[in-house]
Amino acid sequence: MRGELNDLKTKILREQPCAYYVHCFVHQLQLALVVVAKKNIDIASFFATANNVVNHVGASCKRRNSLRGQLQEELMIAFENDCLITGRGLNQETSLKRAGDTRWNSHYGTLISIISMFSSVVHVLQMVIDDNPNESAGEANTLMRVILTFEFVFHLFLMKVILGLTNDLSQALQRKDQEIVNVMALVKSCKKKLYWMRNNGFDVLVDEVSSFCEKHHIDVPNMEEAFILPGRSRRYAQIKTNRHHYRVKLFIYVIDEQITELEDRFNEVNTELLICMACLSPKDSFVAFDKPKLLRLAQFYPQDFSDEDRLALEDQLEIYIHYVCSSSDFSQLEGIGDLAKKMVETRMHQVFNYVYLLITLSLVLSVATASVERAFSVMNIVKGPLRNKMGDQWLSDSLLVYIERDIFACIENEAIMLRFQNMKPRRGQL
Repeated sequence: MRGELNDLKTKILREQPCAYYVHCFVHQLQLALVVVAKKNIDIASFFATANNVVNHVGASCKRRNSLRGQLQEELMIAFENDCLITGRGLNQETSLKRAGDTRWNSHYGTLISIISMFSSVVHVLQMVIDDNPNESAGEANTLMRVILTFEFVFHLFLMKVILGLTNDLSQALQRKDQEIVNVMALVKSCKKKLYWMRNNGFDVLVDEVSSFCEKHHIDVPNMEEAFILPGRSRRYAQIKTNRHHYRVKLFIYVIDEQITELEDRFNEVNTELLICMACLSPKDSFVAFDKPKLLRLAQFYPQDFSDEDRLALEDQLEIYIHYVCSSSDFSQLEGIGDLAKKMVETRMHQVFNYVYLLITLSLVLSVATASVERAFSVMNIVKGPLRNKMGDQWLSDSLLVYIERDIFACIENEAIMLRFQNMKPRRGQL
């Protein structure tokens, strides 16, 4: 859709250069996270290893049962030593979570499960090695050698922290009732937390990683010693310390890439545009109304608002907000679309013509959300290979029922049957 040559965004901009395109926030965050894994070879290798560990440990019922048994045994030992916090909902039976490529924040759950079940994972890999020498045992031996290193644990905790900072934002962006202002505030907070972590978080991370390594008997390198790349001779090694490698080449590099992607994909123009647009919302008696921001919104459309029009809009906004706040017709509105309909019904769109123009410009601003992305995904489910000749009307009706299934689940079957019965005369009673 957003290609630079002949895709939908480019064709619209050829017709109307002042049009704005706002990509789906969830997809933008997804792409920003993927870049981190693709641009750094060490992080890419780490995620490949983590996925292999999950696949190898969960490859059979025997290994999964062994993982659960080992975890339960560790919980019992911790309980006997009074080192376990107990309570309702705690210490539930679990397993390693698989990550999905379509939702990159799902890797956060995978990393959390690997950290919490690390010793159990090592136990299962050792069981596979001791079972019998075969190809599976060789792969398990390779994986165990990799995960029992300081470098793997450092990557594990680094990506856990980064994905943890973006996890709340990812969950908020997937909600149907997301508020634009709140989303923009969450994006800004996420950037600030990443900046703070870049400047102040390295020593805290190293301490956490070192503590984890000592607990699981993993060698911790001296940060002031020279870093030697595995497989390379010390004679040809570059003179740099372990601290320089882990802090500059990994920690700062990965966080800078993440911040850069967030800045590029959630740019200031789109952010300001959406925040200004949200000031038109009639929800809670027009509590979001902000005159300077609405005037700023008019400046984004110079072909529709001349200098004289913006001066007239400034005076019109004063009368407009006083009228809509005092009128009972506008007191129960929820969205900008409802506001536009009510203005047409009451003929106020002719009185407040400049305000109505702002509203219509906001309505045609295509802001894709997670709900839109889900609707496209549902099309592949409803119109599959066995139903590829489905007509447009039938497809539209089927999509509506599937997408809004939470609402339709509250409707009684008898009401649906009565609706169909009354549509036209029928021979039999449904």
